Amino acid sequence: MPNPKRRFSKTRTAKRRTHQGAATATLSTCSTTGEVHLRHRAYKVGDDLMYRGKVVSTKSSEA
Repeated sequence: MPNPKRRFSKTRTAKRRTHQGAATATLSTCSTTGEVHLRHRAYKVGDDLMYRGKVVSTKSSEA
């Protein structure tokens, strides 16, 4: 059985996809330092790299 050359038009597809925008990133405040950061990501406080309220690495240990 023959199939149509195009199932849906480009315009119809674009109309459907306009509502699938990316959501805004969720921010959290660290209970230890009070820094606002992206959730589940490491963040810098001064020269220290923090994750989940603990120091992961410092500037002096990287050298």
